[in-house]
Amino acid sequence: MYDTAFIALDWGTSSFRLWLIGHDGRVLAERRSAEGMTTAATTGFEAVLEGHLADLGVPATVPALACGMVGARQGWVEAGYVDTPARLAGIAAGAVRVPGIARDVRILPGIARRDPAAPDVIRGEETQILGALAAHNLETATLCMPGTHSKWGRVAEGCLSAFSTFMTGELFAAVIGHTILAHAVAGAPDDEDMEAFRQAVAAALAAPARIANLLFQVRGGQLLFGRGAAAARETISGSLIGLEIAGGHVADGGELVLIAAGRLARLYGEALGVAGLPHRVIDADAAVLGGLSLAARSIWPSRT
Repeated sequence: MYDTAFIALDWGTSSFRLWLIGHDGRVLAERRSAEGMTTAATTGFEAVLEGHLADLGVPATVPALACGMVGARQGWVEAGYVDTPARLAGIAAGAVRVPGIARDVRILPGIARRDPAAPDVIRGEETQILGALAAHNLETATLCMPGTHSKWGRVAEGCLSAFSTFMTGELFAAVIGHTILAHAVAGAPDDEDMEAFRQAVAAALAAPARIANLLFQVRGGQLLFGRGAAAARETISGSLIGLEIAGGHVADGGELVLIAAGRLARLYGEALGVAGLPHRVIDADAAVLGGLSLAARSIWPSRT
């Protein structure tokens, strides 16, 4: 039995992450699975959550705080949006309680950019930003958060003033899985061709308007020069990440901060280096957990 203050949940479209947080702020236990919103919408959100908590022996008196797509319209309960400019420290006030269940489960809201010329939404990344700002005393910064749908945002004095979403990860999956370039990457080894990646980033940064042509050059390179599947994969990845950086970075946005982990942190760090953009790296898992902990202290001050 754990002496748990609250349960932290990062519940996305295809992933589920759970942490038990002690009264001293330490992580007592952790669970991860592929039971994201898409799966839980069929099996039942409460069933997924309580199944993990039963395995961990967590009683129903311990509350839970969630962020991510679990709060989307297609999720457990819609948590709505806070409009930009959004004071990140205040997002806990918009948390929605899940009705009709024994456990006190709250879901944090997303953030909306209600600009008719550039409408956009964030759900989950706002919690990462909250944790990153608090842990690293950031005032003015440009944030890059890679993923299936990468986010670039600008913060000043604790507020998220604007942000943009780039479908980089989803485009990569579509290109390598559902276009003629699927043949080019078939059988690619695990070893990465980072030189091909760097060259592709540079080419996309130099001529982002030619992205469709740059991608087709992958096929030409294989047919005419025998370039391998790893080079093809990294060229596609580098081209799309370079295109994202060309569109996401602004010159006057303050310090550039990359919030990422694992392979994405490495690839985006390499790409930002090619672009000549100094940056700080903040671990994405630590950021989201920090944001959930800050919000939980606001919601349940007597427990944390």
